[in-house]
Amino acid sequence: MRTLVVSTVVLALALLGAAHVAAQSSDEAAVAQAVEGFRNAMLKADRSQFEALCADQLSYGHSAGRVENKAQFIDAATSGRSTWKFITLTDQTNHIVGNTAIVRHTLTGETERDGKTNPVKIGVLMVWQKQDGNWKLLARQAVRLEEPRTN
Repeated sequence: MRTLVVSTVVLALALLGAAHVAAQSSDEAAVAQAVEGFRNAMLKADRSQFEALCADQLSYGHSAGRVENKAQFIDAATSGRSTWKFITLTDQTNHIVGNTAIVRHTLTGETERDGKTNPVKIGVLMVWQKQDGNWKLLARQAVRLEEPRTN
C-alpha cells in the first residue's frame, strides 16, 4: 500500500511539473509572438497594434536616453517623421517569471528621416506583463551597441 501511495504522489508531481512546463512554453510562445507583433507594428507604424500590445503603464526608453509614456511613444512611432526600412531581431532570450516576461535581443535595422538613411544597432530589454490574459509591453529600454572595429 505504501509503495502505491508513493508511486501515486510521484506520478502526480511529474504530471504537475509537465503541466507547468507546457504552460510556460505556451507563455514563451505567446511572448515571442507579441515581440514579433511589436516588430511588425514598428515597421508599419500601426497605431492599433501598438495600442493592443502596450500596457497603459508603459515606460519606453530610447537608446538616446529619452523616456516616453504610452501615448508619447505611440504618437512618435506613428507620426511618419521617421520610418523603419527593416528590423531584424537576433540573440533573443525570453524568461517567464509568473505573469512577467523578460525579453532581451539585439535589434539591427535602418530608419529613414528627412530623406536620410540611418543604421540602427541596439540592445533591447523588454518587460512584458500578462494582463487580462494578454501579454502587454510594460517597459522597454534600449542601449546603443558599437559596431565591431576592424584593424
